[in-house]
Amino acid sequence: MTSAIEIRGVSKRFRLYHEKYTSLKERVIHAGHVPYEEFWALKDVNAEIPSGKTIGILGRNGSGKSTLLKCLAGILQPTSGDVVVRGQLAAMLELGAGFQPELSGRDNVYLNASLLGFTKKDIDRRFDEIVAFAELEKFIDNQVKYYSSGMYVRLGFAVAVNVDPDILLVDEVLAVGDERFQRKCMDRVQQFQHDGKTIVVVSHSPDMMRQTCDDVMVIDRGELITYAPPGEAIRAFRDRLVDSGFALPTDVGETVTDGVSSSIFTVKNRTVQIEEIAFEYPEKKDRPYIVTGEPLEVRVEVNVKEKVAGASFNLSVLDETGGMLFTSDAGTSRSGLLLEQGKKIISFDFSEVPLLDGRFLVNVDIRDSGGVVLDLSEQSAYFEVMNPGRATGIVAMPLAVRVSDADGSQLLESVQ
Repeated sequence: MTSAIEIRGVSKRFRLYHEKYTSLKERVIHAGHVPYEEFWALKDVNAEIPSGKTIGILGRNGSGKSTLLKCLAGILQPTSGDVVVRGQLAAMLELGAGFQPELSGRDNVYLNASLLGFTKKDIDRRFDEIVAFAELEKFIDNQVKYYSSGMYVRLGFAVAVNVDPDILLVDEVLAVGDERFQRKCMDRVQQFQHDGKTIVVVSHSPDMMRQTCDDVMVIDRGELITYAPPGEAIRAFRDRLVDSGFALPTDVGETVTDGVSSSIFTVKNRTVQIEEIAFEYPEKKDRPYIVTGEPLEVRVEVNVKEKVAGASFNLSVLDETGGMLFTSDAGTSRSGLLLEQGKKIISFDFSEVPLLDGRFLVNVDIRDSGGVVLDLSEQSAYFEVMNPGRATGIVAMPLAVRVSDADGSQLLESVQ
């Protein structure tokens, strides 16, 4: 598969000035030299983005992900290294980026599209579609300085996606639009995916990364931490969040018991460390799955290395695509549970599991009284459910079907 974008040893340095000399006297005294500190926003990033793939860039604020996207778009030039782009590229990076406030929306459409390399004829042909997508027919001849933030986003995204680029770069600006417009944008992104376009998207939403991306880059302090499928990449990202950005050695271990897997992703030197997740259910010795409606106990073994006050424990259940089915309420945080040092067992008990056939993933996290995550295990363990009935779907919903005559006499009753 050919690469749409090659990132070859890209580093980007900025100068941070802590003083500013404004008078001629100050400049003469300091011989025109203004003291500054070097800040490396990117450090030797290497990656290839295959054609036709959707790639996510995930990282904390200030990690360098938007700087990388600007280097891909050609807005910033790397201090060292190269970016090779193959194909027509459109970028939606900042709210109103490239807009001239004194010009009308109409003029800005032509201006932005021309900057992307399109002729006036090309823009004439696409103009009505762009305005319709942005839903700005009544305002297109108004100066954009009078536009709301939502109108800015709609117009900017409409231009970017309707010039039919080979590569689309999207930063987090879509979060500014309303929910309906966000869905509209996601529909267009999915259309791009079906058409075999290359998409690079920056987002803070792990769920969105899971649903839309083929692979995800995790950037932290300017370094590429991992470039992997969404599940693995998001676990690495969460791991960095837990440790406040400090890189620590990791251990990955996997155990399989009666077909129920538990793969724990842990980091050393934590206050609390999740060591094992196991599942208890009736007849576990005889089968590697639970039956719909049976009880289930999720047992989490943890090692408390330092005393924790006000600890809370949270459990989530997800389907195989990462879609959230259930998240517990961390009610124990209100009781101020004190965790002393040593091994502890946390049990989450379900009186019955109303799920149908499938494999279901489990997230567990432990937090202190301030809500800070002390450790987590994300999608690292799963249990399987077998439904003996004929119902299909995800959740078992008891159902009674009755058929009666108009006079009320019952002809049939069926309980499913």
